Amino acid sequence: MAAENLPLFVLPMVLVPGEIQSLRIFEPRYRQMLDDCLLDDKPFGMIMTDPLTFHNGWNGPRTFGCEAEIISHETKGSNHFIEFVGRRRFRVDRVIDPALPPFEDESMADLIPEMGILPDLETIMQRIPDDSEHSKLYLSADVSYLDDEHELTPFQQTELKATLNGILSKIGGILQIEKDALDDWIEDRTEMVIDESSSSMFAVAALTISDPEYKYQLLSCPDPERGIFTAYKILSRNGCLNSKMASVTFKTQKQVARPCPFTVKQKKSRLTRSKK
Repeated sequence: MAAENLPLFVLPMVLVPGEIQSLRIFEPRYRQMLDDCLLDDKPFGMIMTDPLTFHNGWNGPRTFGCEAEIISHETKGSNHFIEFVGRRRFRVDRVIDPALPPFEDESMADLIPEMGILPDLETIMQRIPDDSEHSKLYLSADVSYLDDEHELTPFQQTELKATLNGILSKIGGILQIEKDALDDWIEDRTEMVIDESSSSMFAVAALTISDPEYKYQLLSCPDPERGIFTAYKILSRNGCLNSKMASVTFKTQKQVARPCPFTVKQKKSRLTRSKK
């Protein structure tokens, strides 16, 4: 598949296919990126930070990320609030540096925010050199999308269901949920989340894995067989189960959308831009 250019949102967090997350956007570079995505009705790439690489002074991205489709948008003052759903996994082939370095750079010293107030986008844009190849303040990348069209075998589905059942049973014990109610809840959630689609393993991850490093391990798996094995290893570790994760796990309706309940027409109707 040919490489495609994708704006990158680089953060110490991981998005997996089918997962719904939300963000508050206030940095000028990401406000510009959001404007570009909304104007062209295009996705962005959510990708984990690599603290060991830098691009024009900014922290670079790791190798694998997830395409993010915006499903709602609201503006309050200078802040933007978005909700998005994970779509396709991708691999970064080439990073395109942003046009300007961070405010901490010597060349940007006179623009350092005072009293916590960031300079406006127009002021920052005036600092872009005339010979710059582009005017984007955010990182982007040429990416290749991974092939996730594999179907899980009945045996793989059974393995995944057994793993999820075990995790949810432990969570039910932590929360002291009555057994009959817990059994019904586990059965309903297992049937809702797991089917022959390879995205089932990512749905399980969205429900049960909170550590971004563990989620990244799963995101970067080359095939379903390796993914299920990785998910089993991760979920079998005691460190993946805690009371905070347990309370979050039971909010499944807001965390997983498989398939996404929004058609293109519905999605556009939800993209609101209320301004004060």
